[in-house]
This record gives sequence, structure tokens and C-alpha cells, in this order.
Amino acid sequence: MKARLLLWGLTVAALVALPWVVTALGQPYYIDLVRRIMILAIAATSLNLILGYGGLVSFGHAAYIGIGAYSVGILAFYGVTNGWLQWGVAIGASALVALAIGAVSIRTSGIYFIMITLAFTQMLYYLGISLDAFGGDDGMRLKAKSQLGVVELSDPLQFYYLALGLMLLVVYLVYRIVHSRFGMVLRASKSNEARSRAIGFSPYPYRLAAFVIAGAICGLAGALYGNHTNYITPSFMSWHQSGDLMFMVILGGMASTAGPVLGAFTLLILEELLKGAPWSWVSEHWQVVLGPLLVLSVIFFRRGLAGIFYKPDA
Repeated sequence: MKARLLLWGLTVAALVALPWVVTALGQPYYIDLVRRIMILAIAATSLNLILGYGGLVSFGHAAYIGIGAYSVGILAFYGVTNGWLQWGVAIGASALVALAIGAVSIRTSGIYFIMITLAFTQMLYYLGISLDAFGGDDGMRLKAKSQLGVVELSDPLQFYYLALGLMLLVVYLVYRIVHSRFGMVLRASKSNEARSRAIGFSPYPYRLAAFVIAGAICGLAGALYGNHTNYITPSFMSWHQSGDLMFMVILGGMASTAGPVLGAFTLLILEELLKGAPWSWVSEHWQVVLGPLLVLSVIFFRRGLAGIFYKPDA
């Protein structure tokens, strides 16, 4: 436990110091890059709640990023820029959609659950494409960033520290959830569903509650992501984005506190390095290089990268 706290302390200290270091080096681009990674780490952490601890392989989790981002974008389109209202709508809308999707999909399991969550996400993706008033397939530009009062999102430094604070808050929240009585039932349902039923706990309501919580947190990530990119497109909800989130969790380590964060940083930094490689054949065909590296990491790190430092929670 002390080793974990020390690692977290060093990581947080490094992230706090990073903006000042890269600014001194004349590389402010890395502030935006790390902010993007932290926002996606929030989404990956929410997925870990249902994938790592609940055993629910959702291939449609990116839908809530899109819902959160479009909630901010559509309200701003109509002149509503109050951030507290925008983000409340983003979280609430994502939770409601997660409730509707989860109520149906959680009644299934295995490949059927994967395909149903994928189908719902694709429905939302094509809905986004059909919204011509908001750009359709081309997407829409965010007219104004969310106005929070206490934090100015147009200031890269303030936005960075807000993303860092929210990422740490979400990681702690998920940690507290999975170590509560609710989390114990959720993990028990993943481990042995029949035995959970035998001792009087029906997995369905617990899984549905976890599904809604995960959707709401991912909606918050979507609201942040929309403000980060300043441009919102249906691609936020594509199955490719869902696959990226899933791989962040698997690469970092499922059912581990730090796994999704570690996976997000590793995947996106590695992607950035390959895209900017000095060799043209690598930068042009970076997916060909990245794919085998990720496959090898999964083969040799069965518990994910977090398993190098400590045993996952479940």
C-alpha cells in the first residue's frame, strides 16, 4: 500500500509540474496532449468499472463521450454557455441513455452483450450523422467554451489542472465504489454469478447501477473532450473510439485502480511517438508498428502494465 501511494504521489507531482517544465522548454503543445490523455483516462476509468470489476464487455462506451460532447455543443449553439448547466445535462443525458441501453443489454451476456452495446452505439453514431442542423457527418464547431466562473477553460493552464483534478477525483470515486459493499457484490457477480444469486444477491440491479454510473462519468469526459477539441463530430461515438477505450483498460490492467490511467498514457504517448518518428515509413504506417507492440504487451503482461507494480484489485 505504501508503495502504491508513493507511486501515485510521484505521478501526481510530475503531472502538476509538467506544464511549467514544458513551457520553460518552449513546448506548450505537450500541455494539450497530456490534457487530452487525462480526459480519455477519465472515460477509460469509467469503462474499467463495468469491464474490469463487473465483467461487462461493453463495445459501445464511446457513445457517452459523444453524448457529453454534443450536450455541450448543442447548448452552446443555442447560446447557453453556463458550464454547470451544460455539464449537468451531459452527465444526466449520458446516465439516462446508459439506463436505457443497460436495461436491455444487461439481460444478455457474452457475445450477445457485446453486439447489443455495439448496435446501440452505432445507432447513436448514425443519429449524429443525420443531425444536419448540427453539422451532420462534418460535425460542429463549439461556439464558446463552457463558462464555469471559477475556472477559465480558454486558459490552457487552468483547463489542464481542472482535467487533472477531475481525473484524480474520478479515480478515487471508482476506487471507493469498488471497495464498498456495492462493489463487493459487483465483483462477486463477475466472479461467480450463480453463487451470488444463491446467497441472495441478484446481479442485475447492481450491474445496471454500475452501468449507469459508468455512463455518467464518461459523459463528464465527453463534456471535457468537447471543450478540449472545440469541434464535435459523430466520430466521438464510433466503435473505433470504443475499441481504444477498451484497449486502454486492457493494456493498463483491468480491475486495477491505476490501470486505465496507465493504459491511456501508454497508448496515446506511444501513438504520438510513432506518428512523429523521423523515419517516414514508420510515421506513415504507424498502425502497422503499434499493432504488434500492443499484442506483445498483452501476451507478456497478462495483468496489464499495472501488474508490473502491484497485483490488481480483483
